[in-house]
Amino acid sequence: MAETPSRTVRFVDTTLRDGAQSLWASQMRTGIIEAVGPLLDEAGYLAVEVPMNPTFFKKFVRDMKEDPWQMARVIAEVMPKSLKACMAGHTIDAFGPPPPPEMVQLFYGRLAQIGALNRVQVMSNTAGQIPTVFPWLIPFFKSVGFKVMMALAFTISPRHTDAYYAAKAREVAAFGPDGIYLKDQGGLLTPERVRTLLPAIMENAGGLPVEVHTHGTAGMSDAVYVEALKAGARVVHTGIPPLARGAAQPAIFDVLENLAYLGLEGQVDLERVREVSRRLYAIAEEEGWPAGTTLAYDYGQYVHQVPGGVISNLRHQLAELGLQDRIREVLEEAARIRAELGYPIMITPHSQFVVTQAAINVAVGERWKVVIDELILFAQGAFGEDSGYPWMDENLREKLLGLPRAKELQDHAQRAPKASVRALREELGGPDLSDEEFLLRYLMKGDREIRAMRAAGPPKRYRLLQPGPLVHLVETLSQAGEIGYVRVENHGDVVVLARSGQ
Repeated sequence: MAETPSRTVRFVDTTLRDGAQSLWASQMRTGIIEAVGPLLDEAGYLAVEVPMNPTFFKKFVRDMKEDPWQMARVIAEVMPKSLKACMAGHTIDAFGPPPPPEMVQLFYGRLAQIGALNRVQVMSNTAGQIPTVFPWLIPFFKSVGFKVMMALAFTISPRHTDAYYAAKAREVAAFGPDGIYLKDQGGLLTPERVRTLLPAIMENAGGLPVEVHTHGTAGMSDAVYVEALKAGARVVHTGIPPLARGAAQPAIFDVLENLAYLGLEGQVDLERVREVSRRLYAIAEEEGWPAGTTLAYDYGQYVHQVPGGVISNLRHQLAELGLQDRIREVLEEAARIRAELGYPIMITPHSQFVVTQAAINVAVGERWKVVIDELILFAQGAFGEDSGYPWMDENLREKLLGLPRAKELQDHAQRAPKASVRALREELGGPDLSDEEFLLRYLMKGDREIRAMRAAGPPKRYRLLQPGPLVHLVETLSQAGEIGYVRVENHGDVVVLARSGQ
């Protein structure tokens, strides 16, 4: 007899990571985390997503000119109680060749030592390397104290059936993770599909807890969560407005409203969450950044399947190139390319490969005249069977494999020595480099952008968004007419206030 699900629903907060990626082009600053992190830490979330993987590190250094290691220390300081989660895997650069396992271990081991990360969310059905990677990756993550969640990325295609996901759930459960979650990065789930898909996964998860993660890209996310909760899900991923709704996750406030009608209770401190929302709206207004809004039903999302985080960055980049009015053409071309490639799941790195090639095809005006290296590697099978390459259009495969560049890439791969961490460290500065500096130089392919980051100065800090103790004291004293002079000293810092004429 099946166990009756609990009436309590827990939440994974996605505001700082997926919310910012989906709505603010990944502009999550150290100062923002400093402003809202303590509240999130006390709000009762099962886990809080933080932007702590190599992809975000590169964004912070290159575009935001902020030191990601400093951000890591801030995260550890302001959220000491929380399970702090991020996507993680067997590589440092999602768009390059896998590094030695020791490099991955060094990176995530350092985050563990700092205390900035203690839950990893590992993609389980996009790389096709489960037999060779998971036997060392999962034990390593557990050895440094991480909770390990296996993500099953959802997509719609002729080959991604409920039976496919049931088999994948059995496969990843055998590695002993702490849980599995259904990751609908494209916002493609419908209420009808989740009614059959989620039970198929839960029945094959070996008793592991199953979480649900979706996006509002197609306008169906709140209805999807209602059906997932009816089917027995008791952990869902939500964001806090303004970094919720739209291309991001459902807003926790909306989900809580629906729980009441399902006879369920959400475990979260609503007052603290409301204060986080208030502060984030103030920051968004100061920066001129958008707030997520509930989107109308968008059938196009089921055609091109480009995830919210990629659409956010695509719009940003097309605008910089003056091509913002051609986004629809790019998305239509992306759908065509995906089918030709054998239906890869539209998630990092495949979503970026497809969208980049689509933008090139549209800009050049001729399909496949210019081809990115990554899709030539795709045709060579570099990304594994799960990528879809065995199902590629044969004419396209022959075209890509027949390019002169294909032979160059193959020859380079065969000649390239397997670099050791010691050799890489020597190449990037020598044995005296700290681990943090070495990892940054490896990620940024040298120190040029790192020097530019440091030259930009310290990260922006945001003004207090509510009166603190000192402000309250000054306001109180100012109302006392008999007091004309105040001197406040704290650890060597001195503030002197005097009435006019004193």
